[in-house]
Amino acid sequence: MALDVIIVRLLVVAAVGGVLAAPGRAGAGAGLAIGFYKETCPNAEELVLEEMRDIVHEDRSLGPALLRLLFHDCFVRGCDGSIMLKSRSRKGERDAIPMSVSLRGFDEIDRIKAKLEDACPLTVSCADIIIMAARDAVHLTNGPRFPVETGRRDGKVSSCTDAENDLAPPNANIVDLKTYFSFKSLSWKDLVVLSGSHTIGTAQCAAFAADRLYNNSGKGVQDPTLNKKYAPDLRELCEPGNQTDKTLADMDPGSTYEFDLSYYRNVYSNKGIFVSDQALLDDRWTHDYVARMAAAESPEEFFHDYAAAMINMGRMEVLTGDNGEIRKICSAYVD
Repeated sequence: MALDVIIVRLLVVAAVGGVLAAPGRAGAGAGLAIGFYKETCPNAEELVLEEMRDIVHEDRSLGPALLRLLFHDCFVRGCDGSIMLKSRSRKGERDAIPMSVSLRGFDEIDRIKAKLEDACPLTVSCADIIIMAARDAVHLTNGPRFPVETGRRDGKVSSCTDAENDLAPPNANIVDLKTYFSFKSLSWKDLVVLSGSHTIGTAQCAAFAADRLYNNSGKGVQDPTLNKKYAPDLRELCEPGNQTDKTLADMDPGSTYEFDLSYYRNVYSNKGIFVSDQALLDDRWTHDYVARMAAAESPEEFFHDYAAAMINMGRMEVLTGDNGEIRKICSAYVD
C-alpha cells in the first residue's frame, strides 16, 4: 500500500536522524525568489495571467483542473514539472492509476509555455508555469492573487510508481493524511488550508462513491458520517458498483467556481465529498480550523493562510541553479 511505503520512509528518516535531500534538489526552496524572472523575462507572470484568462473564459472547469495539476506535480518528486512528461511505455506520473487518470490541463500548460517561448526562449520552466497557472486559477475564481516564488527548473524523471506512492488517496483518514503531509515537510495547517482547494471544481463519482455512498469500509453501507440529507443528491448522480463512473459532482455544491469559505461550511456540516474531506473533523487542530472558517464572515484569514500554504508546498524538493533543465516543450517524452 502507498501509506506503507510512506511509513517505511519515515522510519528510515528517523533512524538516520534527519531528512537527506535528494541530489541536486534544494531544501526549503533555496534558490527560489519572488520576481525571479524580472530581468530575464519581465512580463512572464503577466503573460501567464493573460493566457489563463482566455483558458478559463473558454472552459471554466480548466481553472480547478490546473490547480489540481499543481498538487500532483509537487507531491511527486517535488515541484519540478515532471507531471508533464510523457512516457511511451506508460510508466510516467501522468499514467498512474487511479491517481492521474482524470488529470486535465496538460495542453493548456503547453499552450502557456508556447507563449513564453515566443517572448523569452528557454527561460521560464514548466515547473514555474504550473505554479503560476494554479495561482491564477485561484485568482480567476475570485480568490486571492498572491505572490509566488519562481526559479524552479524542470525534472527529467517521471515515474508512475512515485505517483502511486506519494499521493494521498481520496479515502485517506486523518492519520494517513497527516503522515503524507509530514513526509513532505508540510504541517497540519498546510493540510487543512490546502484542502480548501476543493472549494472549486468537480470530482468523478468513481473517486468517492464507493467509500461515501455504497461500500464504506467494505461493509456495503453508506458512510455513517455523511450528511443524510445530502447523500440522496449524490446517489442521484452516482451509479452503485460502477468503478469507472465519470459522472461529475460538484466538490462545493452551489459555489463550484467561487473560491470562498463554503467548502469549510460544507465539511463542518458533514457534506465533504471525499472521505479525506470528512477526515478533517477527526483531529483537534484541523477540526478547529474548519469550524473557525465555517463561521467566519470574511475569507481574509483563509486567503492569507492559503497564500502561505501554497508557498510552503511550492518549495518542496525543487530543482534550482544548474540542476534540472528548462524544457522547450513541457510535454516532452521521457522515454
